[in-house]
Amino acid sequence: MTSTRKKPPPPLGAPPMIAGLPAVIEPPQPVGNPHQNFDRAARAAVARLSGGVSTHAFVEAWSDWVQHLARAPGRQMELAEHAQRSLLKLATLATNPGNAPPFAPKPYDHRFDHGGWQKQPFQMWQQGFLAMQDWWDHATEPMRGLRPDDAERTRFLARQTLDVLSPSNAPFLNPEIIAETASTAGRNLTEGAAHFAHDAMKILTGQRDPAPKGYQIGKNLACTPGQVVYRNDLMELIQYTPQTPQVHARPILIVPAWIMKYYILDLSPENSMVRYLVGKGFTVFMISWTNPTSDQRDLSLEDYRKRGVMAALNAVTAIVPDTPVQAVGYCLGGTILAIAAATMARDHDNWFGSVTLMAAQVDFAEAGELLLFLDESQVAFLEDLIWEQGYLDRPQMARAFAAIRAEDLIWTRAVQRYFLGREDVPTDIGVWLSDTTRMPARMHSQYLRGLFLENRLTAGRFAVEGRVIALKDLSVPLFVIGTETDHIAPWRSVYKTKLFTDSDLTFVLTKGGHNSGILSEPGHKGRHYRISHRQAGAHYVGPDAWLAEAAPKSGSWWPDWADWLAAQGGGLVNATTMGAPDKGLAPLCPAPGSYVMQL
Repeated sequence: MTSTRKKPPPPLGAPPMIAGLPAVIEPPQPVGNPHQNFDRAARAAVARLSGGVSTHAFVEAWSDWVQHLARAPGRQMELAEHAQRSLLKLATLATNPGNAPPFAPKPYDHRFDHGGWQKQPFQMWQQGFLAMQDWWDHATEPMRGLRPDDAERTRFLARQTLDVLSPSNAPFLNPEIIAETASTAGRNLTEGAAHFAHDAMKILTGQRDPAPKGYQIGKNLACTPGQVVYRNDLMELIQYTPQTPQVHARPILIVPAWIMKYYILDLSPENSMVRYLVGKGFTVFMISWTNPTSDQRDLSLEDYRKRGVMAALNAVTAIVPDTPVQAVGYCLGGTILAIAAATMARDHDNWFGSVTLMAAQVDFAEAGELLLFLDESQVAFLEDLIWEQGYLDRPQMARAFAAIRAEDLIWTRAVQRYFLGREDVPTDIGVWLSDTTRMPARMHSQYLRGLFLENRLTAGRFAVEGRVIALKDLSVPLFVIGTETDHIAPWRSVYKTKLFTDSDLTFVLTKGGHNSGILSEPGHKGRHYRISHRQAGAHYVGPDAWLAEAAPKSGSWWPDWADWLAAQGGGLVNATTMGAPDKGLAPLCPAPGSYVMQL
């Protein structure tokens, strides 16, 4: 098969193009003015104390909501009537304890699962809390004149405040804690205090617990056989050992997010996407990103494209020459893959035979709760913090993600660990979640400003190497996956890839969240998905209309994807050797490599 490239790839380890994104506002750099630097250092100190959260958006949201509510007497009357109805429901329940409780927790809220919450007086405490939650949900609905973002921000803040005040957090109000304390003679509280001291010491010292037994990287996790065949300062490229005599001609290159480590896609053997693909006869390559330090503070988004995606693509096409590559991007890796693919399409470089985007956004107008407090003040606040550190640290990122589901990820865990004295039950995905990474200062600022804050990619204002790129230029088949309960990349946002592309596109909406929906291996109980195909050039159908027409199918979406990849795979050939020593790509070390071990 002859090559479809229009020009040769860049040399391996090509130096970074520092000016590669002229259309993206650069983060403010250290300047000679000592007064400005003093201001930045002062703001960075405040940012460390607040976990990198600016109070400006909080104050602005509350102020906007209060002012509009003050000018809406009809809305005030409506809220008063709502409160009266709720009080009447509570009074009816108090006088008729056998009645069904009027308020129910949200489907994802498991704080009140214990049977003791159905007994008095605990049921009334629970129902009182849920009534307040219901009232605030109603009170923070959009009002005429109120900015939608501020309505959502106020709702988020109210929910965070209520989560702190939940009776489930109080030992003397929670029936499960009371019962456990009585049955263990207080041992649960003693063990919980030890857990609290241990966790507090970890926070103060920055230390991390070793991986629990049975969850060792390279043994139990990230254990699909392979070799590192290329390495630069930004990433290692892993080639996985073929498991079939013949393989599909076109190799697969997976670009994971650098916000977390790659092995979410090669977790345990039974749910490893990599192992599944290799077992289906695909030649699979995986990028493993470095965990940047302060010395790598100047890594840019262009570095991740050029010295990450493009350098990996160059190595893959050297090892498996004369055939296009099937590219797969997950989360932020999917965003940079879309940028790389659009850049190649603009330049008529047909290196990709297909592109798969998993829980990856190209448009950030509906980017979910992570976008709620991302304004100029917040970005500047974070820039000052990472300007001093050189990176956004792991705990700062982990807290942001945990706040989205605080009732489960923060408070339920705290009750279990500190009041019930129970150790965290280790799981493969839990170990991976705790194995967090850092984000280099320059890249993170470019990402927040150019993509999240200004949404330049789909606005036609994102430039690479001095020229604007457009997703409309893509002509390769696309396979796009969204997940139903994704709080990081909401599926309707992921779905908008359809709006900004015209090529042949298959869209899948699968059960689960940002990670659990992607880890949907065959045999996983309770899974379902929806799938549809759009021919190139077909008219756009909105997400809600699509959802109404797409019937759910039981099981995993992986087999459909594997069939789609096989259809683009270029036929079967003999399995590829590991690396290409004659081209300077000899195997360097066994998978999972060294970068995944970096702390």
